[in-house]
Amino acid sequence: MCGQRRNAYKTALRLTSQLLWVVGTVVGLSAVYLLMKYRQNSLFFAQTYFALPAFFALCSAAFLLATGFLGFRISLGESRCLQGLFVYMLVVAFCLESTASALAFYHSKKLDSDIAPLSDVFQEYTGSSQDASSRAVDVTQEEFQCCGVRNYTDWMETSWFNRTGELLVPRSCCNTTSFPSCNGTVDQPWQFYPEGCHMKLERTLKFILSFIIWSSLGFFLMEVVLLLMVAKLMRDKDFLEYHIMDYK
Repeated sequence: MCGQRRNAYKTALRLTSQLLWVVGTVVGLSAVYLLMKYRQNSLFFAQTYFALPAFFALCSAAFLLATGFLGFRISLGESRCLQGLFVYMLVVAFCLESTASALAFYHSKKLDSDIAPLSDVFQEYTGSSQDASSRAVDVTQEEFQCCGVRNYTDWMETSWFNRTGELLVPRSCCNTTSFPSCNGTVDQPWQFYPEGCHMKLERTLKFILSFIIWSSLGFFLMEVVLLLMVAKLMRDKDFLEYHIMDYK
């Protein structure tokens, strides 16, 4: 009976360890996505440490994958050394994930100030593809399907708008899907993307940061289950290891 219960713990440990691979992969992909967004829009951020949540999430994802592999290995054997290492790696992974979650929560509350330089970059727009600021603005407006900081009227307060004779906004503002002939003329504002880039960028970043925060809670619940199962395996010795000697 004890052997059957022990095998059930091992099976549950094996399945949960495989789930760790899934969680680690998802957390890692979210961290990579956040790093990519930060790299693409680095000119819009006030501080470079905004990437810290992604860095810690990426480290925790690596530990989750390694811990999942180790948990799968433990479910096939009886090594006390590997069981102890598994517990240690779970604790380290949780510390990394908790740090990433705390940093993500901190930045999610101050996103508005973190991306405050966005307005300055838009003001420096020149329309040249050789200019890093202008290229970043065009890429952002096309990718997020937005126009201006708050809306298209922000362009009317830029020096670039004055140089165009107060007639045009950048063509990256154009909703080319619905209006293929849009050329950026300001007298046809219905052809522009209605939302500003500040709101779109903030919404995207907040979603990624929220995902990192909630993944920490999910991992905590998984860690409790895994620790309980490993504790049972470490406490209950398999009676099949003992044999009654028959003296005659």
